[in-house]
Parts: sequence; structure tokens; C-alpha cells
Amino acid sequence: MKYSFKIKTLGVALMAVSILSSCTGDFDEINKDPNSLTEDQLDATLAGPSFASALYAGIHNGSYSSPGVDDQGTWGIATGILSSTFIHYLNCGYGTERNAFVNGYEGRGWLRFYTVAVPALKNALVASEGNAEATAVLKIWKVFMYNQMVDAYGPIPYTEAGNGKEKVPYDSVEFIYEDFFKLLDEANATLASTSTTTVASLSPNDRVYAGSVDKWRVFGNSLRLRLALRISDKDPAKAKTQAEAAVAAGVMQTNDQSAFFKASNITPNNLNMIVNSWGYVMTASMESILVGYQDPRLSKWFAPIASGVYRGNPVGGLEDQFGTTEFSKFNNDIMGNGSANTVSETKNIEIFMASENYLSRAEGALNGWNMGGDAKTLYETGIRLSLAQWGITDNTAVNAYINGSTLPTLPNILTVYPTLDLQDIPVKLPVAWSATVANQRTQIAVQKYLAIFPESWEAWADLRRSDAKVIYPVLNTDNNDAGVGKSLLKRIIYTTNEYSSNKAAVEDGIVKLGGPDTGGTRLWWDTK
Repeated sequence: MKYSFKIKTLGVALMAVSILSSCTGDFDEINKDPNSLTEDQLDATLAGPSFASALYAGIHNGSYSSPGVDDQGTWGIATGILSSTFIHYLNCGYGTERNAFVNGYEGRGWLRFYTVAVPALKNALVASEGNAEATAVLKIWKVFMYNQMVDAYGPIPYTEAGNGKEKVPYDSVEFIYEDFFKLLDEANATLASTSTTTVASLSPNDRVYAGSVDKWRVFGNSLRLRLALRISDKDPAKAKTQAEAAVAAGVMQTNDQSAFFKASNITPNNLNMIVNSWGYVMTASMESILVGYQDPRLSKWFAPIASGVYRGNPVGGLEDQFGTTEFSKFNNDIMGNGSANTVSETKNIEIFMASENYLSRAEGALNGWNMGGDAKTLYETGIRLSLAQWGITDNTAVNAYINGSTLPTLPNILTVYPTLDLQDIPVKLPVAWSATVANQRTQIAVQKYLAIFPESWEAWADLRRSDAKVIYPVLNTDNNDAGVGKSLLKRIIYTTNEYSSNKAAVEDGIVKLGGPDTGGTRLWWDTK
């Protein structure tokens, strides 16, 4: 099989994007280079450039300056209008806030994943043949980027994705998860036993860990812990085994081990570029928690509408329901693009935070797993790390938050629209560690929801898995499918193009899904 391939020097980043047949069948927006390379020309020198493209596209970011990697619209639609809206990290003002799949938005992330991220990763793997350490790192990244897609859609093309064929079969969620654990086991075994400290072929283009063997190994084990919790309701025994193995092998414990993609003028942070320019605003759910807890991250993330006054927009409002009512925007100096429109070039992109591991370990400890500490200490350490990540390190302020007894509050919008259905505040617990296990689980879920922000793909999966009441139901729904209504969406539907170009495979995927192709069908691991 031949892979068309082109590269171009892009200043600080050399992005390599391959063009090959995938399950989407839509390649109109990718230009073919008459001087494209073939598979036998993919030598080790191209592993790094290919990996760079797989990293950036694998976190659903794009840039006009990166040929073939698209623009910031992919993040804005695949992440902003979908997962970030579903879990109330922001209010986008589009129909998706009422649980509707409109304008084919469900297809943007799918298209870019299978026409950019997947081919780039395959090229990196081909170019890395014979390099055990590079292959191990690429296996870890494969798990990460496919995990987001399988948790969003359910069964997807996996084993044969990018096989150059017009028709590509779908694999079940269960099968893909089994392979995830296998790949992570293999990667850890390689990286734990090597004397190599830096993967030289990837290092110059690795904008996450600069080819660090140890940091990629720790990332892989942290990912294994995440996936173990994901299957904890479906297969508790295997979840325990995998979680304990991950912690024993070493997961992230400090913020300098957290995974960020280092932004640049060539590979900008798409969230920072567009949240304010696209009109995204704070939600009532975020306001209720952050204001009620007197959370010091509030002013880091959002801007007040007046001195000390924040107002979140309830997700699910009807079009123009709130007229010209002002809502809190994102803090332009930290989460936006700044007055000079350059913050997106310096604000690194959150991929996986160390704080999540402590909160996951806290939940694992409540499950009776050996997590290397007790649940309360792990919970509080996770909070400390998250606060420190956002520059909040004053011990007095940090301790006051951790021991806080205040509760989430009614949203400010009720002062303007007092009859809105927002009286039943979802979170009814303080930050301070509670006495009962049931309450402790909810507290962990709330703090993980905050710690993962703004990386909404994982936050959405974790809320579906835990079923913790953290956010308000949407005010109104445009989706009356069973299991949807005003509740949290369970998945993204398959794309229209897949039905037209890969119909038999999609239909088989729906069989493996175990329910109709709607936003209300639970995934294999979502048992509650």
C-alpha cells in the first residue's frame, strides 16, 4: 500500500501530514502534492515531523499556517460546540446546547481525525520501524487520541483505519479497550527497561515532552489509570488490576509531569484564539460551583460583568431567550487571546493534568484498590495541584479552599429571570472532605470536573461514567430520543458521510453499539 505524503518547514514546527484513503471518503480539502512521498521513502528522519502532526491534530487543534492540519474551526466545532457545551464548560449559543445535532457538526472532528491525525500517526509508525522507544511512545499516543474518539462515538474504525480501502470496518468499544491496555503494557515494558533517556528521532518535533522517555512512560501509566476507572463499573476486577499496575509503575505526581502541547505562532492554542471571538461564555453550572465555593480559579478563568459579579448563561436556553443580558466571558488575559491577540501563541494546550491522577487514585482508594495513599489525602493533593497549575500557591488560600464549608449557589441569572428552572442546585456538598463514601465520590467527581478544565473530552466521559450530579439539566431540549431529553448526552451520532460511503460498516458498528445511532445510547462501559 502506498501513502501519499508531503512536508513543509514551518519555523518552530515541521508538520507532516499524510494523505491516504480512510473511512471518511472526503478528501476534497486536502491538496495532493505532485512531489509526494511514498511509504518506502518514510525513513527515520520523517518520524518526528509526522509525530508533530499527529500530536496537534490528535488534540483537535489546527492552524492556517499548518498545511493540511486545518484551522481553529475544528476545535471550535468538535470540542467547543460539542463536548465543552455538553458538560457546561462553556455556552456556545448553538443548537447543541439543547442536545441537538445540527448542521453536521458531528462530522468535523471525525473528518479531521481520520484524514489528518490517523494518517500522520501511521506515517510516524512506519518511519519508526526498528526504533523500539519511538514505537512505544507512538503506541501511547495512539491510545490517547483513539480513546477520545471511541468514548465520543462508540464503535469506530480502529484496527483497519487508514488501510487505504474505500470500506473500513468498525471495531467494538470492548475490543478497542482491550487493545488499549495491550498497547500500554507493551509501551511501559519497553520504556521501563531501556537505558535511553530521550527518543532522538521524535525529540525535536515533540512539543509535549521533547522525547523524554520517562515522561512518556509516566503519561502512558496515567492513561492506563484513567482507562481503568472508565471500565470500573463494567469489569471491576480488570479495572482494579489495571489501576494498581498503573500506580505501581508510576503515574504523574507533580505538575511538571503534566502533559501540555507547547503552543507557538504556527501551532496556536485554538481555545484561546476563539472562545471570546466566537461568543462563548461562562455557564450557570460553572458559576454555581465556582462562586459558591469562592474558588480562586474563578477569576483566572472568567471575567466579571461588574466588580466581583459573575453571571453564567444557563445551557439550553431558547434562541434569543435572554435578549441582551450580559454574561461573563472568558478571562481574556489567560483563557482568551489577550489585548494583542497573541496569548494563543504562548498559552500551552492542556492535554492531561497530574491533578486528575490524584483524584482518580482517591476514587480508586474508595473502591478498595491499592492507590498508594488514603482517599482524603489523595483528594486534597489533587486539589492543591490543580490550584497550583493556575498559579494559586498561597498556603492560607489553598487550605481555606480545601477546608471550605460553603456550598454552590444559585446562579445570578435568577435575579433577572427568577422563574427559570434553576432552583435545584446540582452540587449540594462543600469542598471539605465529607464523612460518607457516597458524598466523597461526588466530591471527587466535582473536583475532577474542575481540575480537568478546559479539556472537555475527558470531562464528558468521566461525568457519563460516574453519573455524579455536577451540572444542571439543560433548560430546553431539541432532542426527544430515548435517553436524551434534558439529560447529559451519551454519545455523538455517526456522520452522514459514513452512511453514504461506508454504509455496511456503519450498520455493523450500530449492532456493536447495542442500540440506535442516537445521542441516548450508552457506550459499552457506561452501565448506569
